[in-house]
Amino acid sequence: MVNILGHFHDSLILLILDWQPIFQDLNGLAIKFFIQKDLPQEVQADLCETITVLGGRVEAKVPRQGYILIQPGTPEAERLRLCWTSLDRPDRHFVPYTYVEACKVAGMLLKQIFVENGVPIKMHIHSMIANPNARAALAQRIMHSGGDPNGSMQSARVILADPNTEAFQHLVKTNEGIPDKYVESYLWVKKCVEKNAVIYTPLVYKNPGGRRPGEERMQFTEQDEESLCQWIAEKIPFKQTGGRTGNRLYQQLCEKCNEPEFAWVKRHTWQSWRERYKKNSDRLDKHIQAIVELKKPSQGGQGQYGYVRQVEKVKRVRKKRAVKRKGSAEAETSAIYNEEPTNDLGVIDTADFVPVPGPNLLIQNDLLPVPVRRSPAEEEMDDIEDDPEWAIRIGNAPPPAWAKRKASAEHPDASPSKRPREMNPQMHIVDRSLLHIADDFRFTVEEVKEYYDKVGEMERTRTRFQKMRELLTESFPPNA
Repeated sequence: MVNILGHFHDSLILLILDWQPIFQDLNGLAIKFFIQKDLPQEVQADLCETITVLGGRVEAKVPRQGYILIQPGTPEAERLRLCWTSLDRPDRHFVPYTYVEACKVAGMLLKQIFVENGVPIKMHIHSMIANPNARAALAQRIMHSGGDPNGSMQSARVILADPNTEAFQHLVKTNEGIPDKYVESYLWVKKCVEKNAVIYTPLVYKNPGGRRPGEERMQFTEQDEESLCQWIAEKIPFKQTGGRTGNRLYQQLCEKCNEPEFAWVKRHTWQSWRERYKKNSDRLDKHIQAIVELKKPSQGGQGQYGYVRQVEKVKRVRKKRAVKRKGSAEAETSAIYNEEPTNDLGVIDTADFVPVPGPNLLIQNDLLPVPVRRSPAEEEMDDIEDDPEWAIRIGNAPPPAWAKRKASAEHPDASPSKRPREMNPQMHIVDRSLLHIADDFRFTVEEVKEYYDKVGEMERTRTRFQKMRELLTESFPPNA
């Protein structure tokens, strides 16, 4: 009765699959299976029956291509892997014996996607997935698709964890710098099986916050440029007047940002508006010119930037300098009254003048020459000019006494042109000896010291400079 129900169940599966056996390839050939020999006989019998019903064939020997059904973790399974794993047989796969039932439930042949170069991809199921049933089901699904769920945290290529925990993000940051190391959600296995491909979650690099070279903080739109051209065409319609690259034009623009019709100004700072025009002036000037030709404003019209009322300059009144020479009282008086001195009245004779009581007396006093008061500094300069001690040389005359160099009365010719070398009593004996050599043979102390530093012998240094002086005297005699 059980066998009848089993055959009925398998036949029903074939009907659902539209009579297409899942253990047959595209050419209709049966897929070969080899069953591990030490499995229980009941398990082997069920496997043979299911494989046959689903279109497959059980082989007595390991096939060149096909599936080897093993019980993972047993010595026989490890022996089969060691003996029959070969890179020359990429179509030979080792799967747990539950693979047959998994394909039957899935209604399709589960592809071995978690295999790379014939070797299963190692995966590690993190401890944050604490449910034992969930861990077992996840491990079975990995093995059915060719992977190895028993990898350690260090050796595994893929670490499967729960993305809803805080430790998941820490796990991602810890392993994101390790090459060929991926941290995935436990749902990632199911997605790969459904897509029949291994697709790792790509890394999205976090934006560091800066801008790309040459990129604006906020992109300018065509409407921004249109509004900017309208503003410039209104304020400075004629480029030759200047001012389009100045600061004030764009500062005035941003001052209007609170007005409803200028709400677009808030998108950028006035420096950004200015730089936008400055960097694209050749292109924007053509658009501004088209707007100006359409509106045809008058040059210097009201509201245009760059045309302001010129402030009238205050005329400076230059004061005339007063004449400060002796005997120039008449010129000083004429300068005060802005009149030329005249001789029509002549010199007023105060002896013949008869004072008359009344206002005439005041008038006559006003006509008298007023003496000019001189400053103390000018009076002091006049005293210096009259002083013979500070006389100056005129023409070819001999120089004054104060300009002559004072000479010694006793020894007028005894003053040396150079200061003699002084012997410091505290000078070191070596420096004193070098100074004597320099004085005896008329060389500089630096030359003598430089040679002494090379040889380190005082007598050799003296002999050297003595010979040099003798050679110079022979070559260039003083009487020649």
